[in-house]
Amino acid sequence: MTFGIKLESVDVKFDGHTALSGVTLNLTAKTIAVIGTNGSGKSTFARLLNGLVKPTSGSVSIDGKPASTDTTGFLFSNPDLQIVMPTVFEDVAFSLSNQKLSKDEVRARVTEALAQVGLVELQESNCHTLSSGQKQLLALAANIVREPNLLVADEPTTLLDLPNTKRITNLLHSLPVGQLVIVTHDLDLAATCDEVIWFEAGKVKTVGAPEAVIASYRKHCA
Repeated sequence: MTFGIKLESVDVKFDGHTALSGVTLNLTAKTIAVIGTNGSGKSTFARLLNGLVKPTSGSVSIDGKPASTDTTGFLFSNPDLQIVMPTVFEDVAFSLSNQKLSKDEVRARVTEALAQVGLVELQESNCHTLSSGQKQLLALAANIVREPNLLVADEPTTLLDLPNTKRITNLLHSLPVGQLVIVTHDLDLAATCDEVIWFEAGKVKTVGAPEAVIASYRKHCA
């Protein structure tokens, strides 16, 4: 089986604007951070990985298959965008609605996902009464209950305070997924990953070990 994320000569254009140009990548690291300034193309890259954005030209594959929402989980910076049901349990269970599982299987999978993020005791709570940190944990549970091979987290700590940032960071790195991609402005968070991609002006500036890439990025932005 072909393992990892592969982009071949990918261009993405929106209404005449080029968001990504000539991106070729072969990524097999377990955890990958994506950094770059606003408008550099990093969020477009993230959305390519689960099929939310389609390449204008070139190809995107995950483990040898076309990128799609079926195999890739996606965590937005604002968890309110992902909450669709009234209660915590119902919201996580909704992610399994097209998998033809029995009620017992759904309950077991949902309970396990909530346990992983520490929300079991809040499973009957109204989603909109949760704190920002709890909502992000809920969005994470709604992703991991589907057992995706790849999880993409787009600015997952933007709305969080320091304790919740640390909690989400630790949880992301402990998940039983094949690969984790974190798009972030937080260079401390990026430094926790195995590999870092630096996007600039719609192109890959460099890919490499966190220490070297982040040091170059800091110098560039100084």
